[in-house]
Amino acid sequence: MPPYSLFNVGPLRIICTPAATNVVYAGIAMDVGTRDELPTESGMAHLVEHMTFKGTRQRSSLQILNRMESVGADLNAFTGKEETIYYSVFLKEHLARAIDLLTDIVFHSTYPQAELEKEVEVVCDEIESYNDSPAELIYDDIESLLFPGHPLGRNILGDAERLHQYTSAHLQAFTQRLYHPARAVLFVQGQVDPEQVRHLVEKAMLPYVTEAEANPAPSAGRGIHANSPAACLDIQPDGRTVVGQHSSGLSVVRHKPVHQAHVMIGTTAYPFTHPLYMAQALLNNMLGGPGLNSRLALSLRERRGLVYTVESNLTAYTDTTVWSVYLGCDPADVKRCLRLVQKELERLAAAPLPARTLNAAKRQMKGQLGVSYDNFESVAIGAAKRYLHYGTTISPAQFFAQIDAITSSELHQVATTLFQPERLTTLIYTN
Repeated sequence: MPPYSLFNVGPLRIICTPAATNVVYAGIAMDVGTRDELPTESGMAHLVEHMTFKGTRQRSSLQILNRMESVGADLNAFTGKEETIYYSVFLKEHLARAIDLLTDIVFHSTYPQAELEKEVEVVCDEIESYNDSPAELIYDDIESLLFPGHPLGRNILGDAERLHQYTSAHLQAFTQRLYHPARAVLFVQGQVDPEQVRHLVEKAMLPYVTEAEANPAPSAGRGIHANSPAACLDIQPDGRTVVGQHSSGLSVVRHKPVHQAHVMIGTTAYPFTHPLYMAQALLNNMLGGPGLNSRLALSLRERRGLVYTVESNLTAYTDTTVWSVYLGCDPADVKRCLRLVQKELERLAAAPLPARTLNAAKRQMKGQLGVSYDNFESVAIGAAKRYLHYGTTISPAQFFAQIDAITSSELHQVATTLFQPERLTTLIYTN
């Protein structure tokens, strides 16, 4: 059995993945996120996600909530800067129910004004909760420094004042412009027959496809390179550094009512499609990945007891990536922690890794990846996002082969490029 079945129903792309579980993970991934908002639409993508559950042409908000919950299923969604994901988790006998509901809410929502006025208050409470979580907020703030004036630097949630100005007509205009089957991937993972999925989608989408053919969607869309933060990118396909809006070498201290200092160091990095991306991912995993034996965890936590949390991360977008290190520490220890982080970066940039060290890092990353495939929800959503943005799929064996192919010289090239002090932006929250 091939790992994926790929086909279209009209312009809607579909990806089906077999999985040895009676639970099915199905959803619709929209190629619509924060970076697709116009300057006057801050927070719109996320607000639309909330409002998608508040009524369609044939269902009320309560009917939407009960449709999957009444059979013990989950129905959820989230918004990113480049996509919005709607999905349900359910027993396989409820596949028809799920596909009918998902296609209805995504493509037939009406965004009723009365519901909007209530939901804006819910989102405003979410904003306040987020503002009270500095360990989460700092991730958005570092991107606002790395991408000044660009939609990638915009907060996903928006701001309360702007949200209160939106009407049902604003949300309808946003989705009429962007919520089209051609910008979507419907994904299903579980013990399902792809032909059954095809039949169910054809039945659910027929009214919409007929309507769309009569009223073609306006061209537009970000695409992979349209609306690109080209001026913000430091890494070009040949690895060349260019000067742009990226705030290289910037250090910002923001005083907040926090007991612990929150520190983030970041820079733009190789995009997902770059040949060095996997080497970058392995280097990041060695430096501050989930293993308690990562270099930063050993240096700052295990040997010196300076932090509870220290990690490094890659946030990949279609045409750039953000690499970052986050740590929380006592305000008095900030300078010492920064020196220790810089020391680990310098060690990785000093010389290529010995073969033994490289092989151990590969073995650990492949083990972590193998374990992650037991998280069916994450795998389903990850496959949908990859197919949505890049039109590709990848099996575990292909992933392992890419890791095995990484060389010490590639790791060294990534380290010497990314970890230059003049490239790094530092943001500190302290009292």
